[in-house]
Amino acid sequence: MTVTAGGLILHAPTAQAKTTSDSARTSTAATAATAATSSKATAARQRAAKVARQKAMARKAVAVAKHQVGVPYRYGGTGSGGFDCSGLVQFAWRKAGVKLPRVTSSQFARTRTKVSWRHLKPGDLMFFSGLGHVGMYVGKGKMVHSPRTGERVRIDKLGGWRRSSFVGAVRPGM
Repeated sequence: MTVTAGGLILHAPTAQAKTTSDSARTSTAATAATAATSSKATAARQRAAKVARQKAMARKAVAVAKHQVGVPYRYGGTGSGGFDCSGLVQFAWRKAGVKLPRVTSSQFARTRTKVSWRHLKPGDLMFFSGLGHVGMYVGKGKMVHSPRTGERVRIDKLGGWRRSSFVGAVRPGM
């Protein structure tokens, strides 16, 4: 604010202080906005990297599980000579660098990322019959699993019976 007194021009210091305060607030807000944008970008990059790592591990787990096709079912089997259903998926994911619990109920309960039927991706573990059976989704509507005594590890299509007995799915490695 400008005041004239007897030909002298006086400037009120409050106007100058207010202007300085306004520019400081604007600068602080801009800095905060930049930091928030930078933080969001960093979080997005970290999330993308985590998804990429999980996808690579899932590809490895699927390849290992497919390589076991033809190996006989063995109750309690976790490799070298035979697999039961949970032993097969535990073995495959361990080869990909992810530790899973031994039995189906623990595999389902302790893997945080749950997945719906519609959002299955290769490597996801699919649970059936009240958590009594597990298989690994391999894509294109198929899963690899070790079915039961007297049978061998195989890849099956996910038909109507599997859909009706589906309990849920999880995504290891997230």
